[in-house]
Amino acid sequence: MLLSAFLMTMNFPAHLRAQSWEFAKEKAGIRVYTMKADDKPLKAYKGIAEIDAPAGKVFALIENVNNTDWWDKNLSQIKVLGYEKNRFARYYLVFDLPWPISDRELFVDAQVTIDPETGTRKITAGPLRVDTPPAKERIRINEYRQTWTVKPVSSNRTQVTLEGYVNPGGSLPSWIINLFIVDAPMNSIGEIKKRMSVK
Repeated sequence: MLLSAFLMTMNFPAHLRAQSWEFAKEKAGIRVYTMKADDKPLKAYKGIAEIDAPAGKVFALIENVNNTDWWDKNLSQIKVLGYEKNRFARYYLVFDLPWPISDRELFVDAQVTIDPETGTRKITAGPLRVDTPPAKERIRINEYRQTWTVKPVSSNRTQVTLEGYVNPGGSLPSWIINLFIVDAPMNSIGEIKKRMSVK
C-alpha cells in the first residue's frame, strides 16, 4: 500500500504504445497487466474489470472529485482547484508517507470525454503546471498520466479500465516501485466494486 498511491494513469506516448502488455495478477475479477517502456526504468500498468452496475453510476463515482473517501489511504490532503461536472477537474494532492520517505505532492489536470454513441466515458489526467515551488520537505511528482475508461457492456454491467504511469521522483529505487505496480489498479478498481455492490 505504501507506494500504490503513486501508481495511479493514460494516453501513452509512442515508446509505450509500441510495447506489449504482460499479465501480472488477477484477483476478485480484476486483471492487472504491466508494460515496460524502452527508455524508462518504471513500468506502466493497466487494470480491467467488469462491474455489475450501470456505466453512469460507476462514472459518477470516479468523476466526482468532491467525493474522494475511496481514494488511496496515504492521501493526507485533497484540495479541489477547479471542477465542472463531466468536463474537467483540477486538484492538489499530498501523499503522507512514513519516515524516511519524503512526502509527495501532485497537481492534477483531468479532462472528461463522453462518446454519445457508445456511452463510453473517459477521464484523462496529467500534471497541472503551476508556478509555485514544491512545499517544504515534499517532492513534487511531475511525470504522471492516468486514464479511466468506463464502457457500458449492458444496461447494468460496465467495463472499467485504469491505465497508468508515474515517476514519484526522489531516490526510490525503480525495482521497489515496480514491485508494487499492480497495487494501484487492483486497489482502486476494488474500491469501486465494493461501493457499487452496496444496495
